[in-house]
Amino acid sequence: MEIGIVGLPNVGKSTLFNALTGAGVAAENFPFTTIEPNIGIVPLADERLTYLAKEFESAKITPSGIRFVDIAGIVKGASQGEGLGNKFLANIRNVDAICHVVRCFHDENIVNATGDLNPIHAAETIETELLLADLQQAEKVYDRLMKVAKSGDQSAKNKIEALDIAIKGFNDGKSARSLNLSEDIVGEFQFLTMKPILYVANTSEGDPCDDMLNPLRELAEKEKTQVIVLSTKLEAEILELPLEDRNSYYEDAGITSPGLAKLAKAGQELLGLICFFTAGPTESRAWLISKGTKAPQAAGKIHTDMERGFIRAEIFKYDDLKREGSYGALKQKNLVSLEGKEYEMKDGDVTFFRFSV
Repeated sequence: MEIGIVGLPNVGKSTLFNALTGAGVAAENFPFTTIEPNIGIVPLADERLTYLAKEFESAKITPSGIRFVDIAGIVKGASQGEGLGNKFLANIRNVDAICHVVRCFHDENIVNATGDLNPIHAAETIETELLLADLQQAEKVYDRLMKVAKSGDQSAKNKIEALDIAIKGFNDGKSARSLNLSEDIVGEFQFLTMKPILYVANTSEGDPCDDMLNPLRELAEKEKTQVIVLSTKLEAEILELPLEDRNSYYEDAGITSPGLAKLAKAGQELLGLICFFTAGPTESRAWLISKGTKAPQAAGKIHTDMERGFIRAEIFKYDDLKREGSYGALKQKNLVSLEGKEYEMKDGDVTFFRFSV
């Protein structure tokens, strides 16, 4: 699953992407950095993984990661094909969620694409282009389905009812997210404003400007989402430091969680992902899966043969291990369970999959 980074020109979108890619490069033993020129994966910091590696004396630690896609900048009129509009909209259609970078800093040397430095105006510019694209898509599909619905097809009738709600909402400036549309009915239409969104407020290196941040926070609260506040320039510069200097900088600045780490965690929540672990002498590793994933499909995340030949999963809870102090103690207290094909994985499960092919 992927999160698309969007924003107007000169808001710090590319700087953020470069910092995200640098975070992957800088992480020891992290096997992914840039998959393609515009795709980067930022490692997801998790103290549970460090604890497991120590408990099982693992030779290697491999964190999970959140995939971010750097999407071409958007301008007003993108829904009509202006600039790289068509490419922009196609790229957004292919991602699972949106990370909208909004400029919240003053700098006379960096041109502001909208003229006035107004985060809400910037956010609304992109949202409007997505709404217009969704409206065009809905009207196009509506005409095609109406012919089928008139023949008595119930599925087409249900979709027409949903599209009536969608078209009215889009014309009123409402996103598909806010219309309570059934994903089962409208999912095939790939409405852009149906995708979950979070905002990144790109601030200056000093104190953030509350006059710009507060309106953006109010908008995010209305959208029931998050605002991650960070300085993309500062984050990128910090990643150029040696690891020991980087940690010292964070300590001196009183930063307990770097901005990129917060963004990765917010991305995990936005995508509805949970984390399970595998641990042993060779490697301790974190794996991200969607909420509701069953044990065989989780095994398939590691290797398709493990899903195909799944027998059962030996599972214990990380919190139980932390409380009891050792795997041996868990065995003595019967806190290690054997689960079958219908077991739904939980965040913090530590798992050993048994399979045969």
